[in-house]
Amino acid sequence: MNLTILDVVKKEVTKLLVVGIIYPISDSQWVSPLQVVPKKSGMTVMKNQHDELNSWRVCIDYRRLNQATCMDHFPLPFIDQVLEKLSGKSHYYFLDGFSS
Repeated sequence: MNLTILDVVKKEVTKLLVVGIIYPISDSQWVSPLQVVPKKSGMTVMKNQHDELNSWRVCIDYRRLNQATCMDHFPLPFIDQVLEKLSGKSHYYFLDGFSS
């Protein structure tokens, strides 16, 4: 892994550690491979050797972990069912995953 890509990975991992999405472990059978790919607009923006801004996406392959995960037997409701239950209510709460 070249130094630029290594820096991208370090910044992304540090960000995820700080917000508590991930935590350090010493050994795990569920370590997943990752790749870093360029994208037009990204979370991690860095200057290259020509002082041009490049953005990178850190992609983690969770297929092995997904195979070991139990299937959810409680599917999400259809949107029309959710809207029907919300109609006429005065308070709402929205929960979104971490993204910045």
